[in-house]
Amino acid sequence: MLRSLTHRGRTFAHPSQLTLVLTAALPSADDLLRRLRDLGLRKISECVLTRNRNVMVSFGARELRVHEGYLTAPDDVLAAIVGFVEGSTRRERLRARRRLLEFPIETSTPPRRRGGTHPDDQRFAERLTAKHADYNAEFFGGELRSLRVRVSRRMRARLGHYVPATKTGEQSEIAISRRHVRNHGWEEALQTLLHEMVHQWQDERGLPIDHGATFRAKAREVGISPFARRTVAA
Repeated sequence: MLRSLTHRGRTFAHPSQLTLVLTAALPSADDLLRRLRDLGLRKISECVLTRNRNVMVSFGARELRVHEGYLTAPDDVLAAIVGFVEGSTRRERLRARRRLLEFPIETSTPPRRRGGTHPDDQRFAERLTAKHADYNAEFFGGELRSLRVRVSRRMRARLGHYVPATKTGEQSEIAISRRHVRNHGWEEALQTLLHEMVHQWQDERGLPIDHGATFRAKAREVGISPFARRTVAA
């Protein structure tokens, strides 16, 4: 209960009963990095601010990438960033990830809409989605969430990509390049699907989505190339 004091008809909250906490925005990435170090961050030497709507916090090697919206976050959210990076167990990273996703990030630009599969490519998409379910059972113990695999006509340089679920409610998805399917064949497309499923596995375990040592080990385990890019005949 909030106690108050009354003086000459005016009521005041007693200072011992009311504490007003103001969260001041950290002005720069360097200031954020210093604050994170105060909270226990050790592995990171550089912090980069982003506006990425899909990956709010990620890290690799010595670099941390953080959405600029976290500049206004309170200490418990900043501590969750530290826990996400420094956590030694899956449970610690997942707990930190949940707290990060709970923090509301306000952005001034509307969310970018994901593309859809062209009707002519729907058969490919359905076959890839079915293979996702098969590979999930065979290589990941059925632990991965079911998702749709989209065939993209927009991809030029990439063979495929994994997109995590967003805070606005869009589900995670894997997209495979239509050009890749047509030019390199079904078996190569399936290798790319497995590659992106390893990224899904990283995401759902609270790991950074990258091509580091954890990715390479898991890629070898499922029988695909551990390298970030595959070399295929054009």
